[in-house]
Amino acid sequence: MAFSEHLVQRVRQRLIKSNITDEKKMMGGLIFMVNEKMCVGVDIDKKTGLDRLMVRVGKASHDQLIFQNGSRQMDFTGSVMRGFLFIDPDGFDSETDLDFWIEKALEFNKIIG
Repeated sequence: MAFSEHLVQRVRQRLIKSNITDEKKMMGGLIFMVNEKMCVGVDIDKKTGLDRLMVRVGKASHDQLIFQNGSRQMDFTGSVMRGFLFIDPDGFDSETDLDFWIEKALEFNKIIG
């Protein structure tokens, strides 16, 4: 399992008040479960070697958020997984940008909760 402990800590700090129900090592990284649902993940992109964030934003928000800085479609299995996005470092390096993505993932988590 390859992921940045620094990025994990940044994400964990933001989710601490959001009922993290589990942290699971899966898909080559660490997935944060909120209200028993997949919410945010952290791993390292095997192609670039850079940290990567995975956010679950839902299909309704997917098409709007795909155009945000650092955002790209999640194609972990070789096909696009609508409702999930990969965020490259230029989209989460700043605290404000990371806050934005955590907020979007939590918004969707509340909708499906």
